[in-house]
Amino acid sequence: MKKHYLRKKFSMIFAGVFFALIVIMLIGDNFFLERFYEYRKEHVLQNAYLEIDRYLQEGGGFSSVFPEEKSGSGTDTAVTRYISNLTEKENISVIITDNTSSRSYTSSANPNALLQRLSSYILGKSGDKRKSLYEGENYTIVKTEGRGDDGGYMESWGYFSDNSTSFIMSMPLSSLSEAVSVFNSFLLFLGFITMVLGIIIVYIASYEVTKPIQQLAQLSLKMSKLDFSARFEGDSSDEIATLGNSMNVLSERLEETICDLKKANNELLSDIENKTLIDKRRQEFVANVSHELKTPIALIIGYAEGLSEGLCEDSESRTYYSNVILDEAKRMNHMVKDLMNLSAIEQGKDLPDFALLDFPKLLQGVISSMDILLKQEEIQLEVEIPKELYLYGDEFKIEEVLMNYLQNAIHHVTEPKQISIYTENRGKNLVEVHVRNTGNPIPKEDLSHVFEKFYKVDKAHTRAYGGSGLGLSIVKAIMDSHHQECGVKNTLTGVDFWFTLEKREKFS
Repeated sequence: MKKHYLRKKFSMIFAGVFFALIVIMLIGDNFFLERFYEYRKEHVLQNAYLEIDRYLQEGGGFSSVFPEEKSGSGTDTAVTRYISNLTEKENISVIITDNTSSRSYTSSANPNALLQRLSSYILGKSGDKRKSLYEGENYTIVKTEGRGDDGGYMESWGYFSDNSTSFIMSMPLSSLSEAVSVFNSFLLFLGFITMVLGIIIVYIASYEVTKPIQQLAQLSLKMSKLDFSARFEGDSSDEIATLGNSMNVLSERLEETICDLKKANNELLSDIENKTLIDKRRQEFVANVSHELKTPIALIIGYAEGLSEGLCEDSESRTYYSNVILDEAKRMNHMVKDLMNLSAIEQGKDLPDFALLDFPKLLQGVISSMDILLKQEEIQLEVEIPKELYLYGDEFKIEEVLMNYLQNAIHHVTEPKQISIYTENRGKNLVEVHVRNTGNPIPKEDLSHVFEKFYKVDKAHTRAYGGSGLGLSIVKAIMDSHHQECGVKNTLTGVDFWFTLEKREKFS
């Protein structure tokens, strides 16, 4: 129902306006048509008097303009033709009488009745009710009321300017009421047919008007529901098309604005989350640093006080105290260097210097530096990598990643004390480098945290070999600066750490 509401509304407005016009015309016919008709006929009678009087004056009198009929001669003159035309077109019967010669001219089919009324007017003996409409110098126009079916007459009577020629011009009014009745009936019939046809035409034609309005209504409805996908598709150049194009522009701008607001909102939420995370990490960092420094500082202070108070009298005890102080100082120095290194990488101050690395040669250098430790721990090292493998990366940083992974594997390896270094292709251009050791698996709840700063799965073991909990954090920062990945997974026999680098075949 709502879809065609405008079309129905247009049709009802047209029907109402057209019906009002018909009613106004009927009221006008019933109340004003008769008076208008009388007013017009009054002017016709006035003009007829003036015209016939002119003919009489210019023609030399009644005898000249109305000659007697003679056998074989025509009596048609200008004035008789005028009177005949007046009778035929205006239904006015005329009798003109020359009082000097007692001759008369008439265009009436019943002259005797007209002559009787003329005599009654002249003698003032008319018994009909009459109303004077106009009084001239020599003539009068009156309206008489009829009896029964006789609707009365409008008549002009009196004398022409020669004062010897009398006249009466009579027009029946009975046809007027009948004409008004017939006209009103025809108007009602024609108006009804026209109104029905008009409503149908308006209903059909209004489709072209209401169609773009309905499109705009649907478009605004979707926009109110924040759906900006719809567009106005009118191809005209009128005001509705202008409005539709403006709504299209508005829809596009609203969509862009809402997207920008969502983006800004997401960025704000992300900033809030990052700020919260940064604050949390800062607190954790301070707590971890404080915790890591507390033990070596306490040891240094304790042993230093023992030395200063002379608790170590023999050289062997003094040497032991001094070595403890030296070891703890080295541990603190190592941790500070790691922190500075990690901070520089994370802040982008120590960007990687990319080069094409001969990876087997680089790996062999790392293994050589760890050879003494491998032999002390009686570890079996297996290396399975291609003889020719060239990777993109910073030589010193990738070397540090390998050393951290290898040190971590050595310190956590258990029987049968095996460490494997191997590679796997990931797609066409990436290579995964794996360092796997036999040992206890990392608990599932710890797997996602091993690359966090100061996070230690086995704190006692880590303390035993001097770890600070920053090695894997440095690995993660280095790989992030290379825009590569790193990770860890448990295996059936131990733990496998890995990282990725982009490879390139060696040029021949």
